[in-house]
Amino acid sequence: MSGASASLLVNGEGWEIAVLVLLATALIGSGVWLYFNSRQTAAQRERRRRLAISRAGRMGDAMIIDVRDCVLFYSYEIRGVAYTTSQDASDFKDLLPADTSILVGPVGLKYVSTNPANSIVICEEWSGLRSAAVQLQESQDQESQERTHS
Repeated sequence: MSGASASLLVNGEGWEIAVLVLLATALIGSGVWLYFNSRQTAAQRERRRRLAISRAGRMGDAMIIDVRDCVLFYSYEIRGVAYTTSQDASDFKDLLPADTSILVGPVGLKYVSTNPANSIVICEEWSGLRSAAVQLQESQDQESQERTHS
């Protein structure tokens, strides 16, 4: 071991330098992570939000009060506080019935327990839409097909 490095270890200055290097590396790593994470599009952030709520959110009941252009307007109550909000479901057009007006009515929702205003009624992995509405739409479609073939 050289004399200079031995004196650093004996004086304890070597630990200080190691801690400073470790701290600088952590700060640089955090900066790189923030840079790449902030480059997400709004759609990517919304998808991550929906999936996080789907995986860790609490379940509750809501009422769809209106549907306009694949935007679901719904209201619900958590711990005595009433919320009215909306969710753009245009990413899930293939999961929605052709006549979206039949969705008006009771629906399940998931929400973040620490922020109940942060909620969803449909996402990539879960849907709170009642199967009765979907089944009603399918039966109506079958009836209209039978009428056209008759």
